[in-house]
Amino acid sequence: MNENKIGNYRWVVVALLFFATTINYLDRQIIGLLKPTLESQFHWTEIDYGNIVMAFTAAYAVGLLIFGNFIDKIGTKLGYTISIIVWSLAAMLHAIVKNTLGFGVVRVALGLGESGNFPSAIKAVAEWFPKRERAFATGIFNSGANIGAVAAPIIVPWILGIYGWQMAFLITGAIGFIWLIFWLIFYEIPSKHKKLGVPEYEFIHSDGEETTDEKKVKWIQLLGIRQTWTFVAGKFLTDPVWYFFLFWLPSYFSSTFKLDLTKPSLPLVIVYTSTTIGSIGGGYLSSWLIKKGWPIFKARKASMLIFAVCVIPIISARFAANIWQAVGLIGLAAAAHQAWSATIFTTASDMFPKRAISSVVGIGSMAGAVGGIFFPKLIGYILETNKQAGHILVGYNIIFTICGFAYLLAWIIMHILSPTMKRVQLYDK
Repeated sequence: MNENKIGNYRWVVVALLFFATTINYLDRQIIGLLKPTLESQFHWTEIDYGNIVMAFTAAYAVGLLIFGNFIDKIGTKLGYTISIIVWSLAAMLHAIVKNTLGFGVVRVALGLGESGNFPSAIKAVAEWFPKRERAFATGIFNSGANIGAVAAPIIVPWILGIYGWQMAFLITGAIGFIWLIFWLIFYEIPSKHKKLGVPEYEFIHSDGEETTDEKKVKWIQLLGIRQTWTFVAGKFLTDPVWYFFLFWLPSYFSSTFKLDLTKPSLPLVIVYTSTTIGSIGGGYLSSWLIKKGWPIFKARKASMLIFAVCVIPIISARFAANIWQAVGLIGLAAAAHQAWSATIFTTASDMFPKRAISSVVGIGSMAGAVGGIFFPKLIGYILETNKQAGHILVGYNIIFTICGFAYLLAWIIMHILSPTMKRVQLYDK
């Protein structure tokens, strides 16, 4: 069918999701770039910083479980609105914190607010796209995480150098309220949207799935379904690696290669730019295979196996003789993670009806965040122990090895739990 005849308003929706995710990760990652400054001012150890990251991740985990079911009940538009108001306010409140405990408190608030982003966005994609386009659409909006990560090493040092760390939190936090204006103006579900033409509406629903107006499912019901645990396993084992990339890579390059984080950081920009390519390319790969005639589950599984293998070379980062070799190895792994992320999110909409998607994404993402609670604690312990022994690089080598094999293990477990990712039939109780 000709794209021009169908219409393309659904891509406006993707643009909204992309910018929200960009802001989400900009607000999330800023603390990693300010880590050396804040460590000096508040006298943090690596364990202190690990605890602050853990506080954020724990709140994020709880919030995902709550928001996932909450959004399925109240709808994408209102759910996303509440989420971005909470996290933007929390981001700005970092500027008035006076001690380490205060940082822990505002990071908890930020985690709760930011937890609404992905359940809302994945549900919006399922509402606005047929299955054949979902992975690509997810890859595009998910790349916002990487654009946020790319923008941060450029914007934050500039603000830090001129205005100080407090203004860095205030300015980046305020951006969310600008996005909110566009969201309230341009978003609505397809069945209620006045600008959506009939051909595009029919194309969106060409899979024959139900609309989102049916009775909502209770998340507790989902815990008894094998496919839920397939998604949970994949997120639990791989999401913590991304937390490491976000919160510790700036510090790794600073301590290992003496990178000055008070200036725009080209190595970090390159690493996070590579993740944008991974996210969009990863989402495109399985969609392309489906268009070539591959079964949906086979296209997703094959793509994810490729991405898992691409992470493994990161274990050789220990042998990097200079910063650019490390950038290449870590950039490949980070790109593969985002390709994996775009694809695994789409498996939730492959296996579950629209009315349950936010709940499933919330449960699985909560599992990923739970993994992210323990991994920062482990990272902090490994790095602090080796720092005191004068071998900080050894600590990073251990962590890179763990990261290298996490995705292949996740793929194997997911394949055992759900070899064909069979579609779930939910029955009201």
